[in-house]
Order: sequence, then C-alpha cells, then structure tokens
Amino acid sequence: MYFLTAAQPCAPTARTARTLTVAAPCTRTSLLVLRPVALACLALWGAQVGAQQGEPVVQPEVVVTAVHDQSPIQLVIDPKQPRQPIPASDAADYLKSIPGFSALRSGGSNSDPVFRGQFGSRLPLLTNGAHVLGACGGRMDSPSSYISPETFDSLTLVKGPQTVLWGPGTSAGVVRFDRLPPEFEQPAARGTASVMAGSHGRNDQRAELEVGNPQMYARISANRSHSDNYEDGAGQRVHSAYEKWNADVALGWTPDADTLAELTVGAGDGWAKYATRAMDGSMFRRDSVGLRVEKRHLTPWLSKVEAQLYHHSADHLMDNYTLRTPPSSGMMAGGKASNVRRITNGGRLALTLQPLQALEVVTGVDSYVSPHDKRAGTPSMSYQLQPRVRDAKFSNWGWFAESTWKASASTRWVSGLRLDQAQVRRYTGNMSDSRSDRMMPSGFVRWEQTLAQGTTVYAGLGHVQRFPDYWELFSPSNGGLNQGNAFQLLKPEKTTQLDFGAQWKGERAQAWASAYVGQVQDYILFNYAGSSKNVRNVDARTAGVELGGHYRFTPAWTAQATLAASWQNNTTDHRPLPQTPPPELKLGLDYAQSAWTAGALWRLVAPQHRYSRDEGNVVGRDLKPTAGFGTLALNASYRVSPTVKLLAGIDNVFDKYYVEHLNLLGNAGFGYPGDQRITEPGRMFWVRADVQF
Repeated sequence: MYFLTAAQPCAPTARTARTLTVAAPCTRTSLLVLRPVALACLALWGAQVGAQQGEPVVQPEVVVTAVHDQSPIQLVIDPKQPRQPIPASDAADYLKSIPGFSALRSGGSNSDPVFRGQFGSRLPLLTNGAHVLGACGGRMDSPSSYISPETFDSLTLVKGPQTVLWGPGTSAGVVRFDRLPPEFEQPAARGTASVMAGSHGRNDQRAELEVGNPQMYARISANRSHSDNYEDGAGQRVHSAYEKWNADVALGWTPDADTLAELTVGAGDGWAKYATRAMDGSMFRRDSVGLRVEKRHLTPWLSKVEAQLYHHSADHLMDNYTLRTPPSSGMMAGGKASNVRRITNGGRLALTLQPLQALEVVTGVDSYVSPHDKRAGTPSMSYQLQPRVRDAKFSNWGWFAESTWKASASTRWVSGLRLDQAQVRRYTGNMSDSRSDRMMPSGFVRWEQTLAQGTTVYAGLGHVQRFPDYWELFSPSNGGLNQGNAFQLLKPEKTTQLDFGAQWKGERAQAWASAYVGQVQDYILFNYAGSSKNVRNVDARTAGVELGGHYRFTPAWTAQATLAASWQNNTTDHRPLPQTPPPELKLGLDYAQSAWTAGALWRLVAPQHRYSRDEGNVVGRDLKPTAGFGTLALNASYRVSPTVKLLAGIDNVFDKYYVEHLNLLGNAGFGYPGDQRITEPGRMFWVRADVQF
C-alpha cells in the first residue's frame, strides 16, 4: 500500500530497478485521450518485450492515498509510486500527501510547501544533497517548482529541529529528494518511461534509461508536464496553465563495492500562468552540476568519507505580455518584464566514525555562496539587452556533528550540534554594505525506546537559529537604506521545540502519533497593512499533532486514516500567528485482490477561524476566516503483466467548489475582488499505465 523504511542518517543505499509510469487522465477531446493511450500501448509493447528478456519487477500494490510514519521523527518515501490526487507536477503538490503538510497555492502548479504551519527557509529543500533556491523576490519560482518528484528515487523528511546534517535553519524540518546510484551485477541496460494526460489538457511524459556494469554506470532521465487552464467546481476557468521539463544525466564510477564517484548534469525550463499575480512566469530555467565521492570501510573506526560539490542556477523571467494581454493603463501598462537569477555554489564533507560498536558519529563541514542579480525590460526594449545588476550575495559556513548511541537493545540516544556563520552583502548602486552573524548554534537530543515488540516511543528537544533569508531581507518595503533598515535590524529566528510521539505495529494494524510544542523567539513576520509590505520580529508559540493508522480487515480490504492539526500564536501581540493551515482528516479504503486494486480517499478540511488580518509571509497573508470542505477521490488499477499496470482515477468526484485557506488572492486583472482567493480545480479524470522493461 505504501513504501516506507527507516532512513539512515548518512547517505541513501543503492537502489534496484524501478517501475516505469505512464499516466493519462480523461479529457474534453478525443485527441487528448488517444495520444497518451497510443503512447501507453507502445510502452506496453516495450515492457512485454523486456519481460521476455529479463526478470520482472513487482510493482506497488495500490495507489498511495496516505503516508504513515514508520520510523521515529523521520520518513522515507518512494516518490515514483502512483498516488492520488493526480500525479504531482511539483514538490509541494507531492508533499501534501504527507500528514502535517499543506501548500501555499497560487494556481495550477509551483505551490510552496508548508509543514506544521512553517514556510520558506524554515523548511529547506535539497536535491541530491544540494540546496535548491529560487530567484523571485515574491517566490513565484518557489524552490519546489524546480523539483519534479517522480524523477527521484527517495524522498526523506525529518520532522522538526531533529538533525544537524543537512544545512542551517531547519526549524520546521528538512526535505531531501535523492537519486540513488543503480547497481549492476553484470553488464545490462534497463529503461522506464511514462505518459500521462487528463482533464483540462493535463499530459505528462517521463523517460529513464540506465546502462552499466559493476564498475561504471550512466543514467539519463527526462520529464515534461503540461496543463491547460483548469475549471473550478462552478465551471469557471482559472488562468493557471503551465508547462515544464527537466533532463538530468548521471555518470558513475564504482571500481569496488566501497567506492563511488558520480558526476551529474541537469537542466530544466518552463512557464506558468498565475491568476494570483500581476505577472506570469515565462521562464524557469534551471541548470545544475554536481560531483560527489564516497568511500566506505576505510578503517575499523572510519566507516565512511563523503565529499560533494554542487552548482545550481535558477534564471527566472516574469512578464505580463507573453502569456496574457498587458493592461493599457497604470504602472504595468504596455508590458513589463523582470529577469532575476540566483546562483548557489556549495559543498559538503562528512566523516562517519565508529569509535565503539554501539556509537556512530557523523561529523563534517558544509558551505554555500549564493549571489542574486536582476534586470528589467519591456516588449520594445528586451531585458536580454540589459546588464545584470547584483543586489545581494549570501554565504554560510557550518560545522556539524551528530551521534547515535545504542545504549541497549531497546534504547537509542541521538544527538547533534551545529555551528553556523552566515553573511549577506547588499548592493545599492555604487554602494554596498554587509551584515553577518557568527556562531549561530543549533542542536538536539532525542531518546528512542522500544517498549515491546512493535511499540516505540520517542522524545526529542531541539534548538535552531535561522538567519533571515533573501525574501525576508530584500522583499519588504522597509528593507531599503532609508526605510526602517530591516536589512540591519532584523534578528535571526530562534526556535526551541519538543518533539515526541509513539508508534505501534501489529499483525494487521499500525498506529502512530507525533506531536510538538515550540517556542520561537524573534519570529519573522510580514505585515501588509496599508500599501506597503513590512517585516518585523515577534515572539511566538507553536504546537500540533499528526495521527495515523491503518487496519487490514481481510487480505483484500484495508482502511486507513490520518489527522493533522497545527496551532500557532503571536505572543508579542496576543493574537494568532497568520497562515496557519486548518485541521485536516483523511479517510481511505483500499482493495487489492489478484490483478485488481481499487481505492477511495475522503479528504475533510475544517474551517479556519484563527487568523490575523493583513499579516503573513512574503507570499501570502490572512484576510478572513475560511470555510471547511470535503472532497472524495476514487481510483482503480489492473495489472496487465508482471511489468505493466494500468490505473485510472477521479479527483473531486462531486465537483466541489472550494478554496484552500493557504491560497493567494486573485489578481484584479482577471476580475477578482480584493478579498477573493482563487478556487481549486473541479472534477478531474485521469488514467495511467506503469511499465518497466
């Protein structure tokens, strides 16, 4: 039903062959259906040929509708598994299937993930160990928009400030998307491909090829995702179309079982329409290069050395004339374009030590340097003719050490310490100034105890200090040299949080619970009162819980449920902290028998009456309470052969007209009133085929 494993604190393990996915939702015209069906048939033929030549690979049993904890504080998921709702086009859309996650919605794609009500750099996203950062001052190109989940092999979530291994500022947690090195026992080649189409013109394609032998390998992966403007439950069309593509190549050298050297190169691009903004995203150019080296079992006490270098460039173009008609009056009349770019160069060196049989220590250093520049233009004066002007440069150096001590067969202690030095330089015309914060400490200690067979409890206390990010220092109106100088006065956030929980596994059932209570000093809060966007520090308290479980009634039928709720309060002003997601309950029922599976997912979201008007973050703000809603989704699948599986589904079965609490205001250029948020998609049909050969 779902794939979860206890994750190791160091690097992921090598993977085996995976399933190819082909998906296609039903559409308004026969053309959109016939094209993916034809491609699926071709993939089916290829898979049947491959099945005759090699060993078949067993596919996941049912469509994933809920994700459950399986290890204390940490979750590892296979993002290639088919899931419902319709397969995700960005990382935030996929993360919403995990209890505690929601997304700050802005249309059809490129949402921003929110975990336990925390947003932005409080929840860093990494791909293959590299930090992903967008360039837009309003996060139109959120880091999640550059990540296509199904092109990765592993998604790892660490909840709360309970690790120090993966960079600074992880107050909400850390999310890692990784591609794992393939294993070859003999020379071989294998491939996967995917096609998807659906309501509102949705169609995706994905392909992957691996060749190698025990000493070396090459891996090529590519994907494309497209959607037209969707219709909401009332039949209104929302300006929300998008298209994006990614292509990545990995070359690996494995001279022996304990050595790995890998070079990766990747690129991507796309466009997206936004009914929530005065501009659309006309370009999301991504260029990435990475090099990593790993060596295991060097000595009895030095079990692993890993080194990594990476480069990531996000080159983003916003304009109001490529994907829409520009206004004829006002500041944006005739068309405007803004081109922003953020380059992140970083590295990491980590040693895994085992001085005692019961003790393991991972220690090392990491760093990155991230300059930001921008330029502007119009239809008659192209932005490409203008010079890029640098406005900011961020850097961070960190040292970390994390230990795991098995005190007994049933008791484990995990602890870590991290020290960071952050610096940022601001450029204004011919002037520049800088600020830095030295020795920002972070750390945690966690106790894990096995009480009985199948029962585990844990409790961890963590503290993290987070330096203000680009969006907090440069996007507010009071960030200028003579406007309150938030650049110099904004303090780092300091979060202290207690995480605790339990899990139980039986023969036919599983249940788990995780909760947290936190105190945040100098929380960075945006205020939209008046015509400006200001930022300041306040103190806050947070708390929340995630619950889940499943029960297998018969060998074929399984019921499951998850619940997530967050509470946040601004203790400085004695009112709720804004942008807090409402409680959410998911109920699921799955059937799996022989070659057939079926499933239902009922999502219930409570009203949100706790809000703080005109306050929020760099992207969104609170205006008023929002109503609750419920949506039903159905899916079914049929296994054609050991390597081929066909799936179909319906999302929002009853064509519900609803609005998410975390959502942006509709832009006045599309006729939205000043307090109306955009609505979500109505009923959507999709079909899908998974193939591997």
